[in-house]
Formats: sequence, C-alpha cells, structure tokens
Amino acid sequence: MEQENVAVVVHSAGVLKLETVPVPEPGPHEVLLQMHSVGICGSDVHYWQHGRIGDFVLTKPMILGHEASGRVLKTGSAVEHLKPGDRVAIEPGVPREIDEFCKNGRYNLSPSIFFCATPPDNGNLCRYYVHNANFCYKLPDCVTFEEGALIEPLSVGIHACRRAGVTLGSRVFICGAGPIGLVCLLIAKAMGAAQVVICDLSAERLQKAKEMGADFIIQVAGERPQVLADRVKGLLGCMPEISIECTGVESCIQTGIYATRSGGVLVLVGLGPEMVKVPIVNAAVREVDIRGIFRYCNTWPMAISMLASKKVNVKPLVTHRFPLEKALEAFETTKRGLGVKVMIRCNVTDEEP
Repeated sequence: MEQENVAVVVHSAGVLKLETVPVPEPGPHEVLLQMHSVGICGSDVHYWQHGRIGDFVLTKPMILGHEASGRVLKTGSAVEHLKPGDRVAIEPGVPREIDEFCKNGRYNLSPSIFFCATPPDNGNLCRYYVHNANFCYKLPDCVTFEEGALIEPLSVGIHACRRAGVTLGSRVFICGAGPIGLVCLLIAKAMGAAQVVICDLSAERLQKAKEMGADFIIQVAGERPQVLADRVKGLLGCMPEISIECTGVESCIQTGIYATRSGGVLVLVGLGPEMVKVPIVNAAVREVDIRGIFRYCNTWPMAISMLASKKVNVKPLVTHRFPLEKALEAFETTKRGLGVKVMIRCNVTDEEP
C-alpha cells in the first residue's frame, strides 16, 4: 500500500484518536477499497461524546464513519461486477443472513444487519476498508466521490419520502433544516411536491433551505406546537398532506401531528428520547398516520440515477472539508454545529473526475 491505514477511532465517551490499523484482506464476496470521501454524521459525534446511542453501546474501540465512497483496489474471488479502479458509493448496512425481512425487501429491519460504525461493527473513516461487494455501487463518471458519499444521507430522504407517499402536487411540512431535513426537502421536490415549508431555529440553515428549493421558511422562536402548526397552514393556505419530522424533539413531533391535515401522514425521522408525550387522540380521530423509518433500503440505485441526471443537487450541503490528518478538527467543527455537512478527504492523491 502507498500509505499506512490511518483510521478515526472512538475508544470511549470523549476519547477520539487517529490511529494506524492493519490493512484488511477482502473475502470472496468483498472488495478492498481505498477510501476517498467520508461525511461526518451526527451519530458519529454522538458515539464520540456519549459512547452509545440507545441500545447500541460502545464496548471496545470502533472506527467511525458510514457516509462514504472510494475506489476499488482489490476484489474477492467471487466478485464479478466490480474491478480494480472502479469508483463506488458504499451502502453501510449489509444483512448477515437471508431472513424474512430480506425476503420481503425490507432488509434494513433485519436484526442481524451489519452497519458501519454501529457497535460492534467498525466504520469506514480510514484509508483502506473492506466491504461486501454487493453493497458497493459503481459511480458514473459524472458523479463525484463527494456526491457518492452524500448518497447515504440522501437515502434517508428517499426512504422518508417513500414512506410518506410524496407525489405530484403534495404539500409538505419539514421540521428541522439540518442535513437530513435538507435532503428530505431535495427529494420531496424531486418527487413532485408542489410546495414545501421548512422550520428551524437557525436562520443560517433556513437560508440554506431557501437556496435549495424551500418555498417557505419559518424561524422557530419558542411558539407552542398549535401556534406553529397554524403558521404552517397560513403559509401554505391549507394544512399539508405530509409532515416529515427530522429533529426528534417532543414539541416538534407534537407540531407535526397538529400541522398534518386529516387523513395525512406524519413520518418520524429524527431520533429523540425513548418516551415522548404526543396528542395521539388528535391524530387518531383525524386519521393521521404516524410512520417511522429505520435508515433506508433499496435506495442507492435511485440516488445514483438522480445525481447522474442532475435532478438532485447535493453539492451545496458540503460546507467544510478536511483531510484525514485533520479529522479531529473536523469532528470539533461538527460538534460546534458549524455549517451543514463536514466532509473528510481520506485520499488526497485521487482527484475528482
């Protein structure tokens, strides 16, 4: 290998280090990748700060990173659809066995799934990484490595909008203008939403949402959920058929219920506390369907097609870029809430096409 395999490793809550790790060898159905671009997700920061997310608890050092792209260096003996030199985007969730969820196409719900940077599985924020070849997707020449890495958060938006039933003419309300709220905005628009209103505490993020296609923005200032729901209705001229909640905050979930028109759908994307107080009777008597999502499934081919055809532009999401050697500075930047998406470049010698 040209360089040592440097990785970003979280040891315990608050302890993050750059370390040299062995270069892995691909198995028969795997490929060895030279990593290029890896985005920092809020979950990466959460493991660094708290050592756990819900039931996923850090019990040993773990390499972070799951929003990623790279170049194939070596293929396993059974891999036929990829070859050395291919540029790929990585889907981080891989089922370990073919169970009932895999058979009906919802492999993201499989209890045996491997997922990058989720205990006990290592992520791919390193120079060299091995992954299941069936979950590496070849990138067209017109799609950059950075765009390839952004397919992971984009997939959350695709899955959320599919679950919500966004279609031509839909009116959509999105709570939260962070990276996930913004990709939900992009996908809702691409799927035909006529109007999208998005709310957030941050004026900077709302301005970014406006630049990326939001029809209306609301800067939240501590209003009661019913009052905020009325503001949404006032801007749209009606209640939205679809609300997508991307914060996990209790008051925002309440707002989503009050804002959604009778017979509509509220999709919960953001993860907050295990128990929240919500006006469930209000939702029940108005037949508002409340649906959850868990990551995504069957989204990478659609995302690649949307990026290649320029139907979706994710480039404005990246506001900060760091080389792998400055990964700790990159994590501090994300922790401080600066910008939108922080991207780490793992290989400075491999130029974008």
